[in-house]
Amino acid sequence: MRLLFLHNNFPGQYARIIKHLNGRKGIDILAVSRAGNRQPSPVRRIDYEPHRSVSEQVHPALRYTEEAVIRGQAVYKALAPARAKGWRPDVMLAHSGFGDGLFLKDLWPDARYMPYLEWYYRAYGSDASFFDERAKDPNVELRIRMKNTVILQDLAAMDWGQSPTQYQKSQFPGVFHGRMSVLHDGVDTDYFAPDPRETLTIGSHVFRRGDPLVTYIARGMEPYRGFPQFIEAVSLLQRMHAGVHAVVIGEDRIAYGPKDKASYKQWALETFRPDLGRLHFLGRQPLSVLRQVLRVSAAHVYLTAPFVLSWSMMEAMATGALIVGSDTEPVREVVDDGRTGVLVPFFEPPRLAQRLLEVLAAPQRYEDIRRRARALMLQRYDERELCARYVRLIETVAAGGRPGPAGHGPVRESVRMPEAAVI
Repeated sequence: MRLLFLHNNFPGQYARIIKHLNGRKGIDILAVSRAGNRQPSPVRRIDYEPHRSVSEQVHPALRYTEEAVIRGQAVYKALAPARAKGWRPDVMLAHSGFGDGLFLKDLWPDARYMPYLEWYYRAYGSDASFFDERAKDPNVELRIRMKNTVILQDLAAMDWGQSPTQYQKSQFPGVFHGRMSVLHDGVDTDYFAPDPRETLTIGSHVFRRGDPLVTYIARGMEPYRGFPQFIEAVSLLQRMHAGVHAVVIGEDRIAYGPKDKASYKQWALETFRPDLGRLHFLGRQPLSVLRQVLRVSAAHVYLTAPFVLSWSMMEAMATGALIVGSDTEPVREVVDDGRTGVLVPFFEPPRLAQRLLEVLAAPQRYEDIRRRARALMLQRYDERELCARYVRLIETVAAGGRPGPAGHGPVRESVRMPEAAVI
């Protein structure tokens, strides 16, 4: 079976399934990614590069679409030689929304297309209205709606779609739900496992399990992941608890949401004035350091607007960290308040600080929650089981079948398996 994976930052969300499939007998994998992506690829890869940037004259609501079309065109040109040599994929998998998969069906009309459907944009009812529920400027509404243009092309072209969580699937128009499976990428529960012997050294401080250490991990320091609320809560907590320290992993940038400030880190520090001797910014770190931080964490804060759920929250749960998370839809899908974590209102830093103080004051009361959180990751999100389901999903789509719920295999119907799909 020949598989084509496209991601502008490959492997991205495909990292786990690529690792699972790579080297398997009968599997031929070709990856496509942007030339500037320097991440090593374990499989054969073709690079593409757009021939120009977006025109300044294009309508503002179409800038995202034009960029995607230019990118899709570059992918088409990069793959044309492979088609000319007779290479044909059985299933084409692309991260939807960026344009990489936009013209795949023009290259190979008979190949099955299965995009990774991460997010569908809405002006109201999710992330875009979370911080301000008032009616938006019509031009803003227009830009948000038109941002879905490329995603709608994928939805129309797909033979089947995959979304990682029920909440993320729910954001897509209901007319497409019947051709979408909910299947998470999975968590490496062997790597992200508890170790009571772990230590974390930051300067002259050596942290161990049981120390009053609060942790926070995100790609950027931004409102979408509750960074301002976290810093305000830390500042309050430091006044309540003389020995508490906090660690932040992430870059001083905005990865998601409007870029309203040049640096939310600087703004938050100036606004809330936490004790910087007990607040440690580690920047971007490898997984090994992330795991160290989670293993010694007394409470791991994960806050998010109604948006894409972060891998880091589930990795924290697998490591046995206690999640103190926002009471928002993506978090509630995984975290059961009082059983597998603790939920607090997103916009109430004093409540967050108080809950953190309670956790630090009586950590033994939360040991069962930690154990249940890891057990949930083992039962529902272990990458071995989910990768096995992923393979069954790909095989079913390649055969032209209709997958069952959550990629568990085909529904009962007569399906002819094409020769190209036989492993």
